[in-house]
Amino acid sequence: MTATAAGRPTVTPVPFDPEVQAVLDELAKNPQPALTRDTLPRDGVDRMFPDNDAVIAGRDIEWEDRVIPGPAGAPDLEITVFRPAGVHGDVLPGFVNIHGGGMIVGHRSWETGRVVDIVDEHRVVGVNVEYRLAPENPYPAGVEDCYAAFVWVHEHAAELGIDPERLIVGGGSAGGGLTAAVALMARDRQGPVMAGQLLLCPMIDNTNTSVASRQYDGIGTWQREMNLLAWSCVLGDDLAFHPDAPAYAAPSRATDVSGLPPAFIEVGEAEAFRDEDTEYALRIWATGGQAELHVWGGGAHGFDMYMPEAEISRAALAARASWLRRIWRADR
Repeated sequence: MTATAAGRPTVTPVPFDPEVQAVLDELAKNPQPALTRDTLPRDGVDRMFPDNDAVIAGRDIEWEDRVIPGPAGAPDLEITVFRPAGVHGDVLPGFVNIHGGGMIVGHRSWETGRVVDIVDEHRVVGVNVEYRLAPENPYPAGVEDCYAAFVWVHEHAAELGIDPERLIVGGGSAGGGLTAAVALMARDRQGPVMAGQLLLCPMIDNTNTSVASRQYDGIGTWQREMNLLAWSCVLGDDLAFHPDAPAYAAPSRATDVSGLPPAFIEVGEAEAFRDEDTEYALRIWATGGQAELHVWGGGAHGFDMYMPEAEISRAALAARASWLRRIWRADR
């Protein structure tokens, strides 16, 4: 550790994989203005990525948008359901996706590609969930929306053609953190049991005190400044970085991580969430729980989405697919 001229501590970062660095260099040629509470994108976010039919691109997949009840006293929720075409009467495994974006930006349509790929490769029913964002709707709005969506999908599994005993919840970044929180809530509330939780570079520690959280200050795809903004929007100034923040907002704060469904935890070696995610796996193992941990050398945050052709992205997708097959197998 060294110090800047102003006395600000810095930590030497782990270098990025060369293929990752090459993409970061290209992105740096067109820097985007830093986001603030007042400039978080809202209008038109559902049109920023290709529509469902373009993503499906001729694959035999059907989709429909639906509106389902939200938490008690809260607005209804929008979801999109994807299923293999022509599947009527078959009971398939299910996957509920929670999108990323720091709980302050994003839309389910941004991750249609991830859901469609899983539906196509594994022949499952995929449900892509919309939830309320902070700061307009701070904690617990977003996580309660996600829990309500999970409960609804489980309760309507027969209608959706899903085997409720083979229902996985997953997401990346904020979506991974929200997935971890939904797993905690389901355990504590004696709600539906999920078959597994797919935690992709999950955002779970609000304190921002780890070595990794300081190593990627000003570099990478999700930088410290954005993470600080996100937690302040979600939890407010009083609790944003406090160790007593609620566990359903920041799962790292959970004092008990026993009795959780099997977890797949993936994170880049070269990103701010590396330490909090590896620690979460260690804590699950200490209770006798199951957590398959992958730390991808030189990977930036969300490398599989920013650098889908990189060798580590291909390897990461293969590892995920293996875990999904093992959780979804009919004889489990």
